[in-house]
Formats: sequence, C-alpha cells, structure tokens
Amino acid sequence: MVYLIIKELSPSADEVIIVTSSLMKDMNSKTDMYRANAIRVLCRITDGTLLTQIERYLKQAIVDKNPVVASAALVSGIHLLQTNPEIVKRWSNEVQEAVQSRAALVQFHALALLQQIRQNDRLAVSKLVTSLTRGTVRSPLAQCLLIRYATQVIRESANTQTGDRPFYDFLESCLRHKAEMVIFEAARAITELSGVTNRELTPAITVLQLFLSSSKPVLRFAAVRTLNKVAMTHPMAVTNCNIDMESLISDHNRSIATLAITTLLKTGNESSVDRLMKQITNFMSDIADEFKIVVVEAIRSLCLKFPLKYRSLMNFLSNILREEGGFEYKKAIVDSIVILIRDIPEAKESGLLHLCEFIEDCEFTYLSTQILHFLGIEGPKTTDPSKYIRYIYNRVHLENATVRAAAVSTLAKFGAMVDALKPRIFVLLRRCIFDSDDEVRDRTTLYLSTLGGDGEVVETDGDTKTFLFGDLDIPLVNLETSLKNYEPSEEPFDIDSVPKEVKSQPLAEKKAPGKKPTGLGAPLAGPPSTADAYERLLSSIPEFSDFGKLFKSSAPVELTEAETEYAVNVVKHIFDRHVVFQYNCTNTIPEQLLENVMTCLESCIYFSVYSVLSYQIVLMTSGLCYCGFVRSG
Repeated sequence: MVYLIIKELSPSADEVIIVTSSLMKDMNSKTDMYRANAIRVLCRITDGTLLTQIERYLKQAIVDKNPVVASAALVSGIHLLQTNPEIVKRWSNEVQEAVQSRAALVQFHALALLQQIRQNDRLAVSKLVTSLTRGTVRSPLAQCLLIRYATQVIRESANTQTGDRPFYDFLESCLRHKAEMVIFEAARAITELSGVTNRELTPAITVLQLFLSSSKPVLRFAAVRTLNKVAMTHPMAVTNCNIDMESLISDHNRSIATLAITTLLKTGNESSVDRLMKQITNFMSDIADEFKIVVVEAIRSLCLKFPLKYRSLMNFLSNILREEGGFEYKKAIVDSIVILIRDIPEAKESGLLHLCEFIEDCEFTYLSTQILHFLGIEGPKTTDPSKYIRYIYNRVHLENATVRAAAVSTLAKFGAMVDALKPRIFVLLRRCIFDSDDEVRDRTTLYLSTLGGDGEVVETDGDTKTFLFGDLDIPLVNLETSLKNYEPSEEPFDIDSVPKEVKSQPLAEKKAPGKKPTGLGAPLAGPPSTADAYERLLSSIPEFSDFGKLFKSSAPVELTEAETEYAVNVVKHIFDRHVVFQYNCTNTIPEQLLENVMTCLESCIYFSVYSVLSYQIVLMTSGLCYCGFVRSG
C-alpha cells in the first residue's frame, strides 16, 4: 500500500530525494516483492538524471532469476521508453536475453519492450520476428504478440503483391498450438490478411468452426465474431459453418446468438430464408434493442440480396415494428422499410401500408413526421393513392401540433399530384383552418391559396409543385439574415436575392480581441511560406529531423480563452508515420516568468516518441513545446 500511495501521489522535487533514497535501498532488499515494487515506483517518479544512476540496477533486474523482479523492470522500461528512449534503447542486450526466459510473463514483457525499441526500424523488426518464429517462444502470451508482429511485417512487406507472403507458414503452424489463445490469434490474423485467398482461409475457418462447438462461451463468441467479419468479404468461405452456427441461435449468451444470426443472414442462400425467419421470430423477444438493431440491418441487407423474398422479410419487419421497443430500434426498422420500398418496386404498396398502420399507434413524433413526409412523396405515385388519405387525416385529429402540421403538408402533396383527389383534399384542408396551432393554420391557408382551394381556379403547374414541395436550396442561415435585413417597401421580398453560399466566420473574428503573440509562436503569415517555414523549423529540431518530409500543417487552433493569463494554441504537423503537436504558449502577465513548460499527451492510436519543452517564456513572447508521436502497427 505504501508503494502504491507513493506512485499515485508523485512526490514533489523537494520530497523526492528522501523517497528515492528509501526506494533505492529497497531495490537491493533480500525480499523480491520489495525489489519489484521499488523498481516500479522508482521508475514512475524518477527523472532523467536519477535514471542514469540506477540504470545499472535496472539492467541487472531485467535478467534477474526471479520473474516478478524481471517483469517489474521490463514493464518499467516500457513506460520509460516514452520519456527517456535513449537510455532504454541501451538495454537491448539484456532485454534480448530476457526474451529467452522460461517465465511466461517475463518473455511476454521482454518481447513487447524489444519490439517497441526497434519499431522504427522495419528491418530490425523483421529480423526479430524471423529469429523468434523458429520455436524459441514458449509463453502463449508472447506467442500471441509474435503473431501480431508477424502480421505487421506481412502487411508492410512488398512481397505481398507478388503472392509470396512471408511468415504465412508460421501463422498456419500456430493453428496447431496447444494454447487456445494462440490458435485463435493465428486464425484471426489469417482472416485479416489483405488479399487473402480461399485456400489460405480454409485452415483458419476450420479451426474457428471447431471453436463454435466449444464449451467455453468466450471461445464461441470469439469464433462467431471473427466469422461474422469474414462473411462480409468471403461469404462462401463461411457457408460450411452454417450448421454449427444455427445451433448457436439458442445460445444462452445473447451476444453469441445475435452474431450467429447476422452471420447466417449474410451467408445463407435463398432457400434458407424462410427457415431463418422462423428461428429469428422466437429469438427477437429475448434480446435487447441494441442486438435487435443489428439483426434488422442484417435482414435489410438480405432482402436487398434476395429481392424475391421481400414479402416474408417485409412481413417480419412489420410484425416487430408493432412490438415494444425504443426509438433507435423503431427508427432502424422504419429506415429499413423505406430503403426496401425505394430499391424494390414490388414492395412499395405493401411497405407503405405497413408504415400507415404503424403511425396509427406511433409514440415517436420524429418517426411520424418522417413517415408522413415519405408518404407524401411515394403515395401519389401508387395505383390507388386514395387508400392512404384516411391514415393521414387521422393524424390531424389524434396527434400533437408537429404531426398535425406534417399531415397537412402530406395532404396538400396528394392534392397537388393527383387531380382526381383534389376536391376531397380541399374539404379536408378547410377543416384544418380552425386548428388550435398557428403553424397548422398557416400551412393550411398557404396550400389552399396556392392550390386553388379558396374558390379560385388554379392550375397546379410544375413551378407550384416545386415551390410547395421542392427542396430549399438556400441555407436557412442566409434566408434568416436576408429577412432580418429586409425593409418593408413596395418592392416585395425576392427569394432569388438570397445568397446560396454560407460565409464562414474566421476564427480571429469569433474570438475576443486580445494581445497578439510574438516570436515563433505567432501564426506564420502567407500560405506559400507557412509550410516551408514550419518544415525548416521542425527539421532544425534534432528529435524530429528524421521524420521525413512534412505532408501538411493545420491552422492554429486556440486552446484557451483570450482573457486567460497565458494563451495557448496548437498546430498539428502530419508526416508519413508521425504526428507532431506544436503548442505555442504566450505569457501575458508582467510579473510572471514561465519556466520548463512541458506538455503531455496520450493517444491509443499513436505511441509518444519525443516531448520537447520550452525552458523560459517572458512577457508577450511565445515559447514552443512539442509532442511527437509515431503511428502504432
């Protein structure tokens, strides 16, 4: 507990001397647990100066006979590699020796550290993988790491294009490993290879098929999830597993059952659709909405794949649409029905009727308005548009103001598009003039006046239809601004005078006016010279000189408000495999002197490689701090 508290509290500079002296004494203790914990804590709170003093002890700990001590030193090395890479890189010989350890965790940590030390050298990583694939790795954890590194080398190898894939034989041999985690890691790696062939996939699919009948839920889940991904690109390769996956539909783990169903929907043939629908019907009531959404999306893809089966699939969607469920679930079903109506002409009439029945008892305003809008577009094009009028007009009496307004617009669309229905539509619209909501009344008045329902004979030409129901190609922001600037006069407002382009407000105008930074932190002026100036600046810094050619630099992004005591903005520099964040920090307080300014960043996609600090920032000058990252994988 004491070690844990020290590590979390991170003593200040005045207190760290007392703490480090005690920890260095514990590093030489006869109790191995004390030694291991002392190493972990000491490496957490130490700086570069003290690290050089204890480097010899850390090297000895890496090759220590006790696996707890060795693992502690190796894990500390992984953390120190982010802040003191030059020191850790000198431990390569000891780490290489630890890779040959018989302890599983020591070998795992040693391999991880050794790969991170060499990760910027592709040839070194390739040699490391080559040397270890000959059978010197005993730890299953380390073997999984080795598979990942081998996959990385395969991905980066130029020989992939010629068909001579390096290390594939090693991946295939791992399928016969005694540890299940290694077998699965190898199978997953093979399925994720770019341009993988059916012949290369076969042994991996066979292994995953065996896992489907495992007694361990985690293995069944891992296998069916991997097969689900393979089915997106190689559905025929997965068809041999369909019988095993059908037995998983009744699995107690609902995640496994959902993945099994969606995989079957991707790989099944037209003759198996009806059988799958019967199995899924009983299954849907037992799972959560998030799993139901996945199943609905898979059914939509299946229907687009086999259009002749639209009746059974559409009926299934309409049945689950009437059941209980949340907004996202119902929206997924409605979206699926809409897509099927648009892509399968034969499904239009039945699909529209299913949607009409749904809005009779729909509790979501958003979905009701969306369906009414869609009915107004597709309904008039059907063979018998009049059968939808009843469903639409019911909304005027039974729903809230938003849905009533949408229903009025939909009725007007039917009146504009179908001349035979126009007199009946006018009767219904006149009843809406006395609605309690002003939006409904205003829409009704506009449509009656435009379509001739107020007694005047008006021909519904193309311009009228476009005005009423066409898309507004003018940004609402511009329309609002033009209406506010319009002064009442004899000349009517002209909508054609509204600009169609949105003017973006510059960042400098959005922020409150403040003091401009000076020095290197100030934004570099001029587009042509900015990139060159940044490239010269970065190449002059030793830590970034080997990052290659600068691809692009972003505009400065303000991180602080203009009124704060120090202003900070950041510029992101993109290289081929690296990203450098340049922080421009400006001191605005006369009595204040900023010293040793350093920034810390964490990323799950990139590994931090360098952090360059600014030593001193006086009044109204900008100091530069940098954080450099290299892409993982």
